[in-house]
Amino acid sequence: MNAPIANSVRRRSLLQGAGFLALAFSLSEFPNVAAEEAEKLPADLEHNKRLDTWIRVSADGRVTLQTGKVEIGQGVLTALAQICADELDVDLARLDVVSGDTAICPNEGPTAGSMSMPEGGTAVRYASAEARAVMLNMAADLWKLPATELRVKDGTISHARARKNITYWALLEGKQLSRDAVGGIIPKPAAQHAYVGQSAPRRDLPAKFTGATIYVQDLRLDGMLHGRVVRQPSYGATLQSIDVTVIEKSPGIVKVVRDGNFLGAIADKEWRAVKAARALAASAVWQEKAQLPADPYDWLTKQKAQTIVARDQKRNGPLPAKVFESSYRRAYQMHAPIGPSCGVAHLDGDMLNLWTHSQSVFETSAAIAKMLKMPVDKVRARHMNGSGCYGHNAADDAVADAAVLAHALPGKPIRVQWSRYDEHMCEPYGSAMLTKLRAGVDDKGTILDWDFEIWSTPHGTRPGGNAGNLLAGRSLAEPFAMPTPVNGGPPNYAADRNGIPYYAFAGQSVTTHFVTEMPLHVSAMRGLGAYANVFSIESFMDELAASYGVDPVEFRLRHLEDPRAKAVVQAAAEKFGWSRYSKQANRGRGFAFARYKNIACYCAIVMDIAVEPQSKAIQILRVSLAADAGEIVNPDGIKNQLEGGVIQSLSWTTRETVRYDDKHILSRDWSSYPILTIKEAPVIDITLLDHPGAPLLGAGEASQGPTGAALANAVFDAT
Repeated sequence: MNAPIANSVRRRSLLQGAGFLALAFSLSEFPNVAAEEAEKLPADLEHNKRLDTWIRVSADGRVTLQTGKVEIGQGVLTALAQICADELDVDLARLDVVSGDTAICPNEGPTAGSMSMPEGGTAVRYASAEARAVMLNMAADLWKLPATELRVKDGTISHARARKNITYWALLEGKQLSRDAVGGIIPKPAAQHAYVGQSAPRRDLPAKFTGATIYVQDLRLDGMLHGRVVRQPSYGATLQSIDVTVIEKSPGIVKVVRDGNFLGAIADKEWRAVKAARALAASAVWQEKAQLPADPYDWLTKQKAQTIVARDQKRNGPLPAKVFESSYRRAYQMHAPIGPSCGVAHLDGDMLNLWTHSQSVFETSAAIAKMLKMPVDKVRARHMNGSGCYGHNAADDAVADAAVLAHALPGKPIRVQWSRYDEHMCEPYGSAMLTKLRAGVDDKGTILDWDFEIWSTPHGTRPGGNAGNLLAGRSLAEPFAMPTPVNGGPPNYAADRNGIPYYAFAGQSVTTHFVTEMPLHVSAMRGLGAYANVFSIESFMDELAASYGVDPVEFRLRHLEDPRAKAVVQAAAEKFGWSRYSKQANRGRGFAFARYKNIACYCAIVMDIAVEPQSKAIQILRVSLAADAGEIVNPDGIKNQLEGGVIQSLSWTTRETVRYDDKHILSRDWSSYPILTIKEAPVIDITLLDHPGAPLLGAGEASQGPTGAALANAVFDAT
């Protein structure tokens, strides 16, 4: 039974901040705190210091974690809940998670770059640890007992000798931890984790399996209307004329909206909105011009480019015995979500409410506020799951379409559902890339000099608070200009992500030719430039190994220094049975390795394939993968990410190319843009190397680059 609550005035004053100095001095008594070891707050927590922005405790005993990172299918909310429950000492079943609500959640920027765990997870860990310490010190102050003698189990603080106990919710008396994080709290050691390291069931899956309204595509609000937008038929097309008279009088049509090149219809039912948009498209007269390049790779090399030197490491020594050269290309590719993008907007009085599956809810809501000339604090975005994909897909543009229509018709929620045609034609694609490699090698096959050149258009045109990065913003009668894209710098880069090899070559030169012009609309696609760069590096490594008759695995180990990299390479080879592989006709094995961004997850992949002699069709028989993502929070979640990356990369490598003529995108549906099918997906065997207590590295984009290269190397071996 809980002890009586005494000294409530003091407790309230603590919550209001009056007891801050007492907290700061008494923290050194807590067993997880060593003042001399106090660390700087993680970046996401430093930018969002208020503890009640992260952790809230309800009077009914529910605890809520609030996070700016969002669930896009990667299982992040489950993993963050595991971290929070461990640090707070509450049962996982007691913990709720709210994410991606710009009105109440911490602004952690986009959910991207495999940073949900390194950034978000680390911030949640420290915020939760400090919240626990604050409440323990409150109880110690209440009972006049040392905090070191208090224990917590499922949110109940107790002192065995004094026979006292009190819950977090009774202690707070309905208030919240309205104070800034001050740091100095050391999170629990890995040995004390109850949930981290375990495969907790995914929180998002039951609703998806049972058809609950978890996807924004399924959202239906009271009084909701449906909107459809007529897309420009080609890049740069301008609307010359349109007759809306008949369409405006059609049954169920509430309003036709035209603002410059933006053209849309609002109806009481979705099918009526679809028919109205088709009728508008049929009567619209557009001025178009031919401007798409016939050969994107030749076009890349002829454009004015920013020359970015990522690595210039000179070598002193003898000239190489041989010099090898090779070149690789990546086509424009789509995000191509199975479910087209959707957004809902409602202008309710002076507040614009948005529901979106954007990965950048804070930045997108700010961009929409600028587009509509509204105060940022009057635009609230709520994230919902999308039937979609990773990267800057069309989610932001779909909700921006809805916002323009809702602004034109206040008081009614407007849902805009893109069609498959819209999605394939108008989403931001992954950039085409061209790479050239040159290696100087000694007579024993050791690489002495490595020269890598990259040509690429941008990999990042997310809204970023700028209305010019929204299709709707660029289409208005008073259009917003698209800002000149930037490449980004180390350690994450963009076009040159993973362009610096992780191997210990004595001489290294890595140069990016960054072309800011975009003949096709492009932006962030899972892994950014890493897919093409790892493909190039690892394909070239196999070609060099073959030239000297050296085993591909041994060749990589020869050039690696990082022991964790070597361990991953050896684990993948051993799991596959590399040394026991028996070569057969038309069969091949391929190996590839990378450490994502050179700072994140290590991943090595071995692939076994067969090539049909007549048709040349490739059958992927099995894949063995080893990964080191630092401390593992949810093993099943990491495996989901790595498996999904393998399958997506196989689809990119074997199927996906955006096709177009001099004006129009021709890849408009699944027949003109085929993807890997379920029956073609291989058996994938994953080995995880866990490092409890090590930094969280993030695994969402680790397997794309090595997968494509391992497949190419297996085909090379087979043929």
